Amino acid sequence: MPKQVIHTAQAPKAIGPYSQAVRCGATVYLAGQIGLDPASMELVPGIDAQVRRVFENLKAVAQAAGGDLRDVVKLTIYLTDLGNFSRVNEIMATCFTAPYPARATVGVASLPRGALIEIDAIMHLE
Repeated sequence: MPKQVIHTAQAPKAIGPYSQAVRCGATVYLAGQIGLDPASMELVPGIDAQVRRVFENLKAVAQAAGGDLRDVVKLTIYLTDLGNFSRVNEIMATCFTAPYPARATVGVASLPRGALIEIDAIMHLE
């Protein structure tokens, strides 16, 4: 099955040798997003703004692949401070409706560019 690389200017360009997303058949693998503003490529300040920006970036990539956040079946969330877990849940609840995607949350020592959060996703398209 051929791979299709997904790219959109509505999300931050890759900051390394990777694609924003890769589609294989009906499955789309979205690369991890941090809270970078796609226009300035600068990290937005604060956990709330970063969480919102991450979901906006993921949504832009999902849409470029022909889907939306409602098509996401799995998320992995990386947090530098698990004390932000409940805040992430509150903001995530404004971006998704039931049935929610499967999810894992992992505490990490650090993230690229000093980000507080990173999220990657897997999306299934019909």
